[in-house]
Amino acid sequence: MSSKAIHRKTRVFAPEGFFECEAKGLMWLKEAQVHGGPRVVDVESCGSDFLDIERISAVSATPDAAYQFGRDLAHMHDFGADYFGQAPDHYTGKCYFGPLQDPVVMDTGQWNNVVDYFAQGRLIPMVKLGISRGLLTSADLELTERVSNALPDLLGSAGQDKPARVHGDLWSGNVMWTSTASDGTPLDSVEAVLIDPAAHGGHREEDLSMLSLFGMSFMSDILRGYQTVHPLKKGFEERRTLWQLYPIAGHCVFFGGGYISQYRSMCKQLLTSL
Repeated sequence: MSSKAIHRKTRVFAPEGFFECEAKGLMWLKEAQVHGGPRVVDVESCGSDFLDIERISAVSATPDAAYQFGRDLAHMHDFGADYFGQAPDHYTGKCYFGPLQDPVVMDTGQWNNVVDYFAQGRLIPMVKLGISRGLLTSADLELTERVSNALPDLLGSAGQDKPARVHGDLWSGNVMWTSTASDGTPLDSVEAVLIDPAAHGGHREEDLSMLSLFGMSFMSDILRGYQTVHPLKKGFEERRTLWQLYPIAGHCVFFGGGYISQYRSMCKQLLTSL
């Protein structure tokens, strides 16, 4: 039995497969570590209503650690997936996106192009869920379909990218920083550790765009490190809004409020940019 400190995530009556999906996602991302990917929190055990992971001793980020994390993240993305919408290996149940208290099903599939994946597997299902909850309207679906139809132009050359192995929920709170190894010994420097994924085969710009959505320490250093390993297609800065549509649509579903007008404004901004 491991003697490392353990953190238990728990929820009574969790959706079926919720914690197993997270555990399999962490292990799937961790496969990239030996190929230069970032450190991923260790999974100890899981059950229908809990997940035990290693407890991370948190410290503040540094520019050097952020730069290295960018390089590592590029390696993880490059480790790839078989297709867009792929679930983590060895997991056949439902996948989820969102907060512990209200996760929603995240569609999986075998899309062979990013346009169909992002429209049919992400944006439209989330907006339809928002409609079913009485938070979004049929006009929002029409607006989303207009964005979906414009995806080839909005994506440009990035629409030709191959499926990446993505974290899927990579806001700043899901990147921890530590100066302690998983066995408890001190490290010579600070490093990033990934937690709480919605792991799947997706587009590398999904993770990068979500990192900057709610603010991220040393984001410019992360991007600088990333591009030394895998240069991004021209126009990434303009595409951030596009990739941020899915998490903001999710926030409409989870929280409503000002996220609804933000989502509408983002869609209109994208359409007027054409």
